[in-house]
Amino acid sequence: MNRETPLIPEMLTGLYTDLYELTMIQGYFFEGKKEDTAVFDYFFRTNPFGGGYVIYAGLENVLHLLKNFKFPQKALDFLASQGFREEFLKYLQDFSFRGEIHSAHEGEVIFPNEPVLRLEGNLMETQVIETLVLNILNFESLIATKASRIREAAGKDTMIADFGMRRAHSIASMQAARASIIGGFNSTSNVAAACMYGLSTTGTMAHSWVMSFGDELTAFRKYADLYPDKCVFLVDTYNTLESGVPNAIIVAKELETKGKKLLGIRLDSGDLAYISKKARKMLDDAGLEYVQIVASNQLDEILIRSLEEQGARIDIFGVGTKLVTGYPDAALDGVYKISENNSRPVMKISENIQKMTLPGKKNILRYTNDEGKSAGDAIILEDETARINEFHHPLFPEKKKNVKDMSFERLLTPVMEDGEIKIPIVPVHEIADYTKQRLSKLDDSHKRFENPHVYKVGISEKLMNLRDRVRDEILK
Repeated sequence: MNRETPLIPEMLTGLYTDLYELTMIQGYFFEGKKEDTAVFDYFFRTNPFGGGYVIYAGLENVLHLLKNFKFPQKALDFLASQGFREEFLKYLQDFSFRGEIHSAHEGEVIFPNEPVLRLEGNLMETQVIETLVLNILNFESLIATKASRIREAAGKDTMIADFGMRRAHSIASMQAARASIIGGFNSTSNVAAACMYGLSTTGTMAHSWVMSFGDELTAFRKYADLYPDKCVFLVDTYNTLESGVPNAIIVAKELETKGKKLLGIRLDSGDLAYISKKARKMLDDAGLEYVQIVASNQLDEILIRSLEEQGARIDIFGVGTKLVTGYPDAALDGVYKISENNSRPVMKISENIQKMTLPGKKNILRYTNDEGKSAGDAIILEDETARINEFHHPLFPEKKKNVKDMSFERLLTPVMEDGEIKIPIVPVHEIADYTKQRLSKLDDSHKRFENPHVYKVGISEKLMNLRDRVRDEILK
């Protein structure tokens, strides 16, 4: 899918970074490092929301931005005003990302400390794009993960719509709408995102429509006259059960005489479990079993699960604030770390052993047990070809997992070469289908909201030995 409108203006793409990235690559330039090579990994350290997994999202946007990563004259003029040197700015005139990227499939189920994106190229180009990569992948993966949890709570058949644009962090609503579909939502109220990404739109009416007329019944009738095939009434402006639902029933019957049907009513306040059950009975008693009930109002996976447990009669959930803000976790802690410099494996050493990184060029093997479920992931060196019979816990190497008789697949494949995208840009709904299929392979114990079972991720013996050797060399 080719998008006519970029996520950010192309004239600013090269500036979509932190200042220190540009400061560093200018330093590399004058230190004679512009031909040095590097490998960087993207990974995250902690599952958000106290959950057991993350949905990997944002890859298409990253590739699109990198393909158009340039410094036009307006950008160069700004950098000159910030004190960057003329020789360096001349170098940037013809700059573009010409590197190579290997990645997991967008929509993949991923876990902490797995290098799901590997970037290779010269040191300057792989360094300057760090902030862009983190900005896109961290946010979209966070929202896609939140959406998947909401889908888990709602069940597979209930419709869920993204209502979050008005509460999103500005233009991030575009990415949030896309990520919500990847995570399992059906539609969005965000018209611009629907146009850009080919999503289904959804929407009802506002309280102001009802209040702009003399009475609620007239407001419903006028709306039905204008939208006889798309009628969903907001019924809680005055009194949901005393006036809103009864007036909706009156207009629904009038629509039937015209050969039309009321699609639904929307509840936006009050005790949603109690009111939805009462409203359902009123509609059914009136012979309007086909009319659906939409619910909104500060919903998230915890409240939706509670509503389902209470037997609420809700057909469609509209989820806004707590989806697009990633509530209660404000960010995914994804990081971007160098693992190879001029073909030399490198790693970060830290007093906090959990913040030590893995050296070298790596891939991930995902193992499947005889029940067809994902059974564990092994981080390996890219050049490992021999079958691995076991992998080690990264912090406690004496702990091993036997995978001798399990089938496996490599998760990272080439997605960009010489700055050109090498995979088809597919509709977002196809990515969502992939996510659904991959989640079905994840045992339910990893999907629990409380105390999810920890998915096993380890390292091969060859990678462990390389890590230990590089660490010992650094410490000497």
